[in-house]
Parts: sequence; C-alpha cells; structure tokens
Amino acid sequence: MATTILVVDDEKRLVSLVEAYLAQEGFRVVTASNGREALFLARQEKPDLIILDIMMPEMDGYEFMRLHRKEYQTPIILLTARVEDDDKIIGLELGADDYVTKPFRPRELTARIRAVLRRTGQTEPTATVLRRGDIILDRESHTVKVGNQFVDLTPSEFDLLAALMSSPGKVFSRLDLLDRLQGTRYEGYERTIDVHIKNLRGKIEPDPRSPHYVKTVYGVGYRFTRD
Repeated sequence: MATTILVVDDEKRLVSLVEAYLAQEGFRVVTASNGREALFLARQEKPDLIILDIMMPEMDGYEFMRLHRKEYQTPIILLTARVEDDDKIIGLELGADDYVTKPFRPRELTARIRAVLRRTGQTEPTATVLRRGDIILDRESHTVKVGNQFVDLTPSEFDLLAALMSSPGKVFSRLDLLDRLQGTRYEGYERTIDVHIKNLRGKIEPDPRSPHYVKTVYGVGYRFTRD
C-alpha cells in the first residue's frame, strides 16, 4: 500500500505541483486548503506524513499542530515563507519534524520526506525479493542472480538496480538516482551515475552495447524495462 501524504496549503497552484510530483514519485496524496479541513482529513485518512503550511485562513499551521498532536504523532514537515528563527523554533516545539522554506525544489521536498519517514520508521514496506525477467534481486541477502548465475555488484550498483527494478517503466533522472543512493549532498556528481550504469550493464545485460533491461531515456535518465 502506498505511503499517504497529506498536503495542507491554501496556495492552489503550489498544492497542484506538489501533488503531481509526489504522485509521480509513488506516493498517495490527499490535500486540504486550511487547518480545519486538514484536521478532518487527518482523522479520516490517517496519513503517514503531513506537509503543512503555516500561514493559512481559518486555522493556521500552528493551531493545527496544537490540536492534531493531542490525538496523533504523525510526522510533520512545515512549509513556510518565513525565515525568522523564532518561527522555526515555535514549529519545532509544537512537534514539527522538519521544515522547508518557500520557494523550494520538489526534489528537495521529496528528499526531506524520505528522510523524515526513515527517521520515524514510517517508510512504506518494500518487497524483499524483486524478480524482473531473468534477474532476481534479494534485499535481505544482498544478492543478485541473472539466470542461474550470481553476479557481484558494488553497493552503489546494487542500490541503483534495486531502485530501477522497484519501479519498472518509470524514468529516473540522474539526480533522482543520486537521491536514492546518497541524498542531495552529492548532486554535483550526478554524471557518476552514468559510470555506475555502464558497469552495472556489463554485469547484468546479455549484450551491454544493446541493453535489454536498463534503458537510456536520452536527455532525461534511465528506466528498467517493463518486459
């Protein structure tokens, strides 16, 4: 079952953008435009994480947190246009787990969501064994088998393959794959993904020069074939 994210903000355009991006990343998204509506949805949907704007009509983010925290301990990431330290401290004291300052990049928000979910133990269960074509990847034993042969992958190659195999047909940009491997701190080295992909193909593809499994989407990134 997909991880559910409740997005609460009165800026309709921002909510639409965040909803579309998170849905593309595999999250289930529900939205609210103010704190009162969010309280109702939080009780009804029981989301795994809440993305919460501070400044909203009817009920602001601070009041929502005061009321919500009496019932639930859902992880909360604050969205704020404010940059004063006092505002951040108030949010953290009320129980926010992290905050993102507007404007922000969707990729940054996604990275923070994953980080908070990992810290709070709310991550979506993942399959231990992935089977795609002749390839079997076992997360528990950290092994990969192609046909009847085990292949030795580096930790980066293993994590890359696991990310790609978990969403066959989905196109991952190099930055997306870097996020999966090591977070956003290394975004200047996104081209190293090409090297890892080349080495990975040499180990799992019948013909690395004409790859069947890991396809290049020119100008975008890579995807694992659906076949």
